[in-house]
Amino acid sequence: MVRIGIDVGGTGIQIGVVDRLGNILQKGEVVTRTDLPFDEQIAQMAACCLDTLTRSGHSLDELESIGAGVPGVANQATGVIPFCTNLGWHDVPFRTEFQKHINKPIYIDNDATVAGLAESVAGVSAGTSSSVFITLGTGVGGGIVINGKVWSGAHGVGSEIGHMTLELDGEPCTCGNRGCLERYCSATAIIRMARELLATHPDSEIMALCGGKPERINAKMVFAAARNGDAIGQKVFRRYVCYLAQAINSITAILDPEVIVLGGGVSKAGDFLLDAVREETPKYALFKSLPLPRIELARLGSDAGIIGAAMLG
Repeated sequence: MVRIGIDVGGTGIQIGVVDRLGNILQKGEVVTRTDLPFDEQIAQMAACCLDTLTRSGHSLDELESIGAGVPGVANQATGVIPFCTNLGWHDVPFRTEFQKHINKPIYIDNDATVAGLAESVAGVSAGTSSSVFITLGTGVGGGIVINGKVWSGAHGVGSEIGHMTLELDGEPCTCGNRGCLERYCSATAIIRMARELLATHPDSEIMALCGGKPERINAKMVFAAARNGDAIGQKVFRRYVCYLAQAINSITAILDPEVIVLGGGVSKAGDFLLDAVREETPKYALFKSLPLPRIELARLGSDAGIIGAAMLG
């Protein structure tokens, strides 16, 4: 028996046939078409699922379930997606529409949540009873796994770590609030902090790396400058690590997980980031004599969305 996982992205939708151990047996892909009506988008996904299943050498009778991770809020109880901005979905009946094409159990959840589930099944947090996945990209997302099951709260927003308030009346967030964690721990935050400092320190190596054009700055450039000893790069890096360490300790105070997993584009800084976060986090610990969660880097990369979505079943 196999399962299908669907990783719904803003530009592409990745589909995979997955076994019970989390191994991807076959992949397929659909280009995201926001110009199409919702029912036609679902029809394309379902057709790709069937094609991928056939190419994997399995029949529909061998398919247990289908899971989907979406960049938005998903209500597993109703099968409705209240909103998925990237695809223009608002209160769409995902499960009902999908089952018109493939009459199998359909599961849905947030994309960061399913990535966290994937790591707990087949990645760095496998074998643990509790873990929290933090995806550090353009924004900040989260996935909470307790006793092998995802926790998304009563209304599907229980893992929106990026929108915890980190600083009262702080930086405006795209969600409409101010001071959200996302505004301090994302790649976007790194770029903003670097640009602010470059206004008064144009001699920074960051300026050379971006060709003298601050609008071209990315997080990788800032971290590269920090590695090379550039004062501004190091200042941004230290500030970023401080914010992230505080966020980890807030999560620990609420959930006390065994493992905190760092994923997303920013985590590609590898041990440079991991070592700094591990060193900084104990400074904010509530109980100094008790163990803190292990802090690790995600292992599954771009496959996490497919694997985690399939494991929802």
